Amino acid sequence: MTSTVLPLSVLPLAEALIACPSVTPAAGLVFDCLEAQLAPLGFTVARFRAGEAPDGPVENLFAIRRGPEGTRHFAFAGHVDVVPPGEGWASAPFAPEVRGDLLYGRGAVDMKGAIAAMVAAAAQVPQEAGTLSLVITGDEEGPARFGTVSLIEHMRKADAIPDLCLVGEPTSVSRLGDTMKIGRRGSTNIWLEVEGKEGHVAYPHLADNPVPRLVVMLAELGALVLDEGTDWFPASNLEVTDLEVGNPATNVIPARAKARISIRFNDLHTGEELGERVAAIAARHGGTAHQVVYGEAFLTPPGLFSELVGKAVEAETGLRPEASTSGGTSDARFLKNLCPVIEFGLCNATMHKRDEAVAVADLDVLARIYARVAMAALKG
Repeated sequence: MTSTVLPLSVLPLAEALIACPSVTPAAGLVFDCLEAQLAPLGFTVARFRAGEAPDGPVENLFAIRRGPEGTRHFAFAGHVDVVPPGEGWASAPFAPEVRGDLLYGRGAVDMKGAIAAMVAAAAQVPQEAGTLSLVITGDEEGPARFGTVSLIEHMRKADAIPDLCLVGEPTSVSRLGDTMKIGRRGSTNIWLEVEGKEGHVAYPHLADNPVPRLVVMLAELGALVLDEGTDWFPASNLEVTDLEVGNPATNVIPARAKARISIRFNDLHTGEELGERVAAIAARHGGTAHQVVYGEAFLTPPGLFSELVGKAVEAETGLRPEASTSGGTSDARFLKNLCPVIEFGLCNATMHKRDEAVAVADLDVLARIYARVAMAALKG
């Protein structure tokens, strides 16, 4: 049986999604809108909430249109939650408006525009080509504890593991098509604390000042050379992001001193290994370390997947995207545990900014790129 291929314009799809306020964690209306877009295309849509307060519950959506037995499975992934819009917009942030060649609204770039392009691309892919799915969370911009992680659990239980996955984060820099992400650095924060003994500054022998020990600890950490970088990643970096003593008195030696460091690391390290290294240094100076790892570094080595993405982009834009691992974390850090993953999407100049906007023409081009990627990925 040959399915009907439905041409869809991306603009009204994007406008409908933007019109649904969805500050992280997103729930309800924006998922209703997306489900209404996918159901007519033959997708079976599963929506569920995961987690408990304070970081939950989080609403997620997994939509799948299964192809013939034995065909490949390709997944699009993204998020419908957005950061708070803030003040000073030229038009209401959740009232999409086209002015000139641009569509304005919170999420136009990051990343409701890309999700609309995914829907339009799905409409161009016949069902007999293979299994197609959309992996959509309402909590990428927030703690992300119960978003894509819970979706992955759902996919495993549903026996719906894709062969390849494309995340629609806004990766392009100057022009649509100039950059794709084949990996990301890992991220960890570590809270350091040194206990002392408070006392009068005139009688230091009766007290134990923790500040000098913390300063020496931070100096040792700051002098670390974690690595020199790799072929695909810059050198890992450790930054001090907070110092706290909280001592309002000028004549009191404080009882404790605290600091926080952030490490962005490449695939030469794991978060756990770095945490153990920092903890050992902290212990030498009488301190403790509490770590949270937000994501491990990963790399999808250049190969067949990056080549097919590159060809699809070049066919529609004339550009060969640069393979990059720059930027912060994304939900690809979780999805890489399922299958090879690459990120590609719109120009990122206005994401998270006031008057976020996307070129209307880029939306349709992106949908055509996504359709080409999906078709090539399903062919194997």
